[in-house]
Amino acid sequence: MSAEPIASTEHFDVLIVGAGLSGVGAAHHLRTAFPDRTYAILEARDALGGTWDLFRYPGVRSDSDMQTLGYRFRPWTGVKSIADGPAILQYIQDTAADAGIDRHIRYGHRVTAASWSTEDALWTVTVEHDGETRQLTTNLLYVCSGYYHYDSGHRPAFPGIEQFGGTVVHPQQWPAELDYADKNVVVIGSGATAVTIVPAMAGQARHVTMLQRSPTYIAAIPGEDKLANRLRALLGDRLGYAVTRWKNVATTTAIYQLSRRRPRLMRSVLRKGAVKLLPPGYDVDRHFRPRYNPWDQRLCLAPDGDLFTAIRRGGTSVVTDEIAGFTETGIRLRSGTELPADVVVTATGLRLLAFGGIRLTVDDRPVQLPETMAYKGMMLSGVPNFVFTVGYTNASWTLKADLVSEYTVRLLRHLDEHGYDQCVPVNDRTDVAERPLLDFQAGYVQRSMHEFPRAGSRRPWRMGTSYPNDLLLLRHGRIDDGALRFRRKPAVHRAAAQVSSPGAPARQ
Repeated sequence: MSAEPIASTEHFDVLIVGAGLSGVGAAHHLRTAFPDRTYAILEARDALGGTWDLFRYPGVRSDSDMQTLGYRFRPWTGVKSIADGPAILQYIQDTAADAGIDRHIRYGHRVTAASWSTEDALWTVTVEHDGETRQLTTNLLYVCSGYYHYDSGHRPAFPGIEQFGGTVVHPQQWPAELDYADKNVVVIGSGATAVTIVPAMAGQARHVTMLQRSPTYIAAIPGEDKLANRLRALLGDRLGYAVTRWKNVATTTAIYQLSRRRPRLMRSVLRKGAVKLLPPGYDVDRHFRPRYNPWDQRLCLAPDGDLFTAIRRGGTSVVTDEIAGFTETGIRLRSGTELPADVVVTATGLRLLAFGGIRLTVDDRPVQLPETMAYKGMMLSGVPNFVFTVGYTNASWTLKADLVSEYTVRLLRHLDEHGYDQCVPVNDRTDVAERPLLDFQAGYVQRSMHEFPRAGSRRPWRMGTSYPNDLLLLRHGRIDDGALRFRRKPAVHRAAAQVSSPGAPARQ
């Protein structure tokens, strides 16, 4: 895919980093609200779609319903509520093409650094493209790069893996030519990726084993939301989608709240669901009874109970044990058992990376991310004109992404109406205790949270986990709330800008 060339002196009102689900959504909100504002999306890879273009492993799909993973402004019209990766990618591509957003994407443009000048009220953004380093300027830097390394996933140092004679693959770098037909496959892991891959490979492999160190909560849900499809037929795409979206928000919120307040009850419900779907006499407590409470880690979904169905049919098994080491023909476990394997899939998680690894400086001072605090889960203390998107861990990512975009539109309007050039969150309260940005017990989160900004114990520094609460705060809450500070450029620079562009508006 060809990339539009950029000049070293190009300026944009807004620069968006990342052309995935969040970046395309952000562009749509901005161009709808401000059709005359200039913007570009800088994408390090050669295609749009982010996660949904990167991951190509068997069965790749959403782990949230598409009525909430889809954009608020664009109804999901697919029959399946739990959609596969190619369908989600097509949805993002169609959104970008229909709005002309795809013409503003600069592919192969990796942002490595961004420097803010208070004197000029500008970000200078350093970009690598085709082996060259270039710079762009912008009034607002909007980072939608997700929170993990796109280059490689997390793979533990397994003892003896170098002597294994089979094939080892990580889901994040799935080889298109991999042939696993009639082979023994071991999938290491028990998170959403493993729960997806195991039933998808079961139809072709000789035997698939999900090897887990400890169990995960897995809930069987319908892959198709029949009520959503009926509502769409009765009310039309837009209204039917809106009603279903709120129905699903209410349902997932209630399940999450019940899990936190009545964990014993939810443990019992999930266990009974597994017992019902597994073969009689199956050791449910060993393989499907986690040590933690529901939603201490993300709840995995099995659309139409596909994982349980694969186990029931045979040819698929779950082993709960620890890896002692690899052999030439498989994996040796702590219990002494050896699992034969031709293919090993290391579904062992992500490597987190804050803001795509961009080095931030403010007035020549490097920004130390762990020393900053996240304002409303979307800006950083002490960092002007900077917005980022991090979605929910207990609900659909896009629910939060849409709200961040809506708030950004409101913020830009506030700046325009009051003649401001800059806004920066300032935490000068002494009663705000530090919290992790993502208060989540998953291993991939715990490994890297020390490298991320902090959240706070009180609003507006608390990282929201409730869509209804965040909706009130971000869509309807005050912009000028005391924590967000505003200023104008020095008059001498404003006058110089007007002289250099006679007759042009002095908006920055």
